[in-house]
Amino acid sequence: MFGLFKKKKDKAHVLGAPAKGKAVSLKEVSDPTFSEGILGDGVAVIPSEGKIYAPADGTIGMVFDTLHAISLTTDFGAEVLIHVGLDTVQLKGEGFEGHVKAGDTVKKGDLLLTVDLEKVKAAGYDIITPVLICNTADYAAVTAQADKEVNAGDDVLTVEEK
Repeated sequence: MFGLFKKKKDKAHVLGAPAKGKAVSLKEVSDPTFSEGILGDGVAVIPSEGKIYAPADGTIGMVFDTLHAISLTTDFGAEVLIHVGLDTVQLKGEGFEGHVKAGDTVKKGDLLLTVDLEKVKAAGYDIITPVLICNTADYAAVTAQADKEVNAGDDVLTVEEK
């Protein structure tokens, strides 16, 4: 009656790790663009395997030509950037393989990219992979669940609606 007894809709959304590895705070990323939250709040994963998966259901916004980064908009509106490694744009796609394109609809756990982590490391680049909510200001809170070993899909980021 009058909606008084209806359960409130859950306003928290949880994103999964994009890769198996160690989830860490963005503060551990050596690039200030990420560590200072300039592009948004989030979490980083130090991958132990070269497979990058969708952290949530959504639509691919952009796959960079160099395949080092991918963006997607989740079904609840979060704009997510997954940036594989630091300065890996310099590799010009070498060691990266894309499995999706802009406009594709994905489900959490779908394979987005594969990367030869050994090739990236041999070229002198850090493989840490920031996962950012670029429209952080649209949300009440973006909270990382860091400092733990994760499998792809494990909870690493909670996004709370205002």
